[in-house]
Amino acid sequence: MTAKPSKTPTTAPVAMVLAAGFGRRMRPLTDHMPKPLIPVLGKPLIEYTLDRLAAAGVKKVVINLAHLGHRIRDHLGSGDRFGLDIRYSEENEPLETAGGITKALSMLGEEPFLVVNGDVWCDFDFSRWIADPLPENCPGRLLMVPNPPHNPEGDFGIDNGLLSGTTKPRYTFAGISYLRPEILTGYPNARERYGLGEVFAHNEDLMQAEVYEGDWCDVGTPERLNNLEERLRAE
Repeated sequence: MTAKPSKTPTTAPVAMVLAAGFGRRMRPLTDHMPKPLIPVLGKPLIEYTLDRLAAAGVKKVVINLAHLGHRIRDHLGSGDRFGLDIRYSEENEPLETAGGITKALSMLGEEPFLVVNGDVWCDFDFSRWIADPLPENCPGRLLMVPNPPHNPEGDFGIDNGLLSGTTKPRYTFAGISYLRPEILTGYPNARERYGLGEVFAHNEDLMQAEVYEGDWCDVGTPERLNNLEERLRAE
């Protein structure tokens, strides 16, 4: 497929941080604290992401809230101290990743936007993607990482820079993407609660994907949190 020339976004980049999950595998830590606020070396996990987004030039961040969402809102507030304008999308019950983004689309605007899972720690430089706009006929771009022990089979392959469901080796989705709103508004099986995995699979061979070899951690269990802190202390 021949890509049309990229179109430079006309507004400041926007991002969404997904923070509505229950964090069941992190219990008892998440019984009274939402997972994005769990401290990593004394600093809430989500603050690392917000700092990197601000450093990349992002001005507005939308955060979806469900489980103990008021704790996140109370802690982060308007976002002024990060140099960000933080808005909140309230969910009575978690709508999963795609459902949560779909609900918040009116806040995200019409240009491509970054999406970051709230339970991911990664030193990826978001400004690199912001400076490299999506081709006009490309619905999105995914960051992939080498498969961690908890996901040895991976999620997708990459064929000539495009997402593939059949190409090997397979890699793990890093929980970081750059999406056009149309990838959701044009998805034929959209519903209130659904995940991004099926949306990505529907757009195989259209979405860009790249492997990131830098520091990344899905902070999904206490063991992974401990391993991340040990690694950061050693740096």
